[in-house]
Amino acid sequence: MKVVKFNSALPFQYNFAGKFTAPGSEWMHLTRQLFDFELFVVTDGVLYIAENEVEYAVKKGEYLLMPPTLKQHGYRAGGCSFYWLHFYPSSAYEMLEAESAGAAQDATSITVPIYGELQSFERMVVLMKQLQDSERRYGMRSLNNFSTSVILAELSAQSSIYRKYDNSDNSSQLYNDIVDYITLNICSNLKVADIADYFGYNEKYLTTYFKKWSKVSIKQFILLTKMENAKAQLSETNHSVSQIGYNIGYSDPHNFTNAFKKVTGLTPSDYRDSYTKRRANSE
Repeated sequence: MKVVKFNSALPFQYNFAGKFTAPGSEWMHLTRQLFDFELFVVTDGVLYIAENEVEYAVKKGEYLLMPPTLKQHGYRAGGCSFYWLHFYPSSAYEMLEAESAGAAQDATSITVPIYGELQSFERMVVLMKQLQDSERRYGMRSLNNFSTSVILAELSAQSSIYRKYDNSDNSSQLYNDIVDYITLNICSNLKVADIADYFGYNEKYLTTYFKKWSKVSIKQFILLTKMENAKAQLSETNHSVSQIGYNIGYSDPHNFTNAFKKVTGLTPSDYRDSYTKRRANSE
């Protein structure tokens, strides 16, 4: 797998971005020459796209970072939806093999695999949505450039390369299993005692263990994960606030509103009103 090493001393140069939804299952990406970088974040279905002869099937929760190429093209029809972002690096960049990426990392660079699974899909959706909202609300190129830089830095932080070389403590299997369990069961009314019972550990021990690795308690991690999920739904869907609260395990909409405001400083409705200007179009 290839990775791209960008110099991060200067912000990336934003070009344009949007949200695309295929009109049907017969849609296929057009064929063209790509002059800048394009980031795809797939939110539904599968995007079948190729760089010259290298084919990718990018599923929901995955991303593809495609460098400039002579032939970007779809190779198979299929219904899908995705956020897309075109940008230019602020300076020269390197294409590296994944095996050498760890040694190539330093304090002035951002290293991103060109394809992978997002460890926090909801965070990336919110960032892509906020970039579009900022563009339509303010039209400030400098703000768009820095927002683009944040998205690339987030991709790097979520990548397996970063976790392997810079965050090795988080490789604990039990810690990862707990995180996965919480993520998969975020729609339920999760309790620390239930998680401890599921993994067969004493509740006090598991709480201490988890905080050692994550720096926050299990209870706080559950709350933050629920709110990240809620922010993504508020940005991405037209579901009511009550429905979104129910989707993440709150039977009482007032409890959801209070919890959301405690974490974000905004009510769910205020948050939605602040980040609603999404560009939905095709390329």
